[in-house]
Amino acid sequence: MVSVLVLYYSRNGSTAQMAHHIARGIEMVQGAEAIIRTVPSVSPKTEATEPAVPDQGAPYATLEELSQCDALALGSPARFGNMAAPLKYFLEQTTALWFSGKLSGKPAATFTSSSTMHGGQETTLLNMMLPLMHQGMLMVGLPYTEPELNTTQSGGTPYGASHVAGVDSDFPLNEEEARLCRALGKRLAEITIKLKQ
Repeated sequence: MVSVLVLYYSRNGSTAQMAHHIARGIEMVQGAEAIIRTVPSVSPKTEATEPAVPDQGAPYATLEELSQCDALALGSPARFGNMAAPLKYFLEQTTALWFSGKLSGKPAATFTSSSTMHGGQETTLLNMMLPLMHQGMLMVGLPYTEPELNTTQSGGTPYGASHVAGVDSDFPLNEEEARLCRALGKRLAEITIKLKQ
């Protein structure tokens, strides 16, 4: 059984919805399991802390879970063409994994959500890839053999799954976006299994 960590940060729920579709795609593959985790928010107030266990949603990820996974799907809302600060903060704590090479050779994929079509989806996906590549991870994208990639009028890129959430974050994932999320999860799981053989 291969274990794929689906790690995300979500402010308004869109990226969390994507994470669940990606997990469904992973679990469509026999011999693969998805582990869904999130990261706590960061605060400008130095005394502010999050509870050790979130009130709702996925549990917080640990560095141990990251080191033990066989693959990683990493998701964040687009923030000015970059990942959200809470996810970046979590990744900046992975120096020990970088020194040990624990993530090297493991497949990884990225996914994002933005308010508008031009909200920086592709740059956010590429920026999330950079620390993963420094860790030696092998990036997995979406090929144009996925029919929805050729027809989508909203989210979806060859760099990873994406979603247009709307200015008020009230657009649900459309069927093409959801299918591309599942396709990315399935592809990531299949590649992970092939690499483990």
